[in-house]
Amino acid sequence: MLWLKALHLIFMVTWFAGLFYLPRLFVYHAQSTDEISHERFKIMERKLFYGIMTPGMIATLIFGIWMLVDYAWLLYGNSWWLTIKLTMLGLMVAYHCLCGLWLNDFKHDRNVHSHIYYRWMNEVPVLFLVGIIILAVVKPF
Repeated sequence: MLWLKALHLIFMVTWFAGLFYLPRLFVYHAQSTDEISHERFKIMERKLFYGIMTPGMIATLIFGIWMLVDYAWLLYGNSWWLTIKLTMLGLMVAYHCLCGLWLNDFKHDRNVHSHIYYRWMNEVPVLFLVGIIILAVVKPF
């Protein structure tokens, strides 16, 4: 069980690293004005999304579901903290997908948002991180 938790946390940190950094790249990309910068950001964003974020998300979900099936659901199946945590996780996956849509917009030079928009969206993963960690550790409900 401890190995599952460790792997789950390792990949969660990997996923969050990408969730924190990709919108920041979008901020800089939205501010850039020259073609060389645009192409450089496209490469960085693609590698981060497909090489780090998405594998981190998939592995986090695999090890999390594994723990849920083997352990947590049996012990905490009727607890509100787990239901809320899983709901937040679903919203986080949706945010990940939204990042993928923004990535695609930048890839095809269709971005319609300003750097200020991405600065605000860059704060969203912080809310998920704080909420999920508090729910998992403190189990307030």
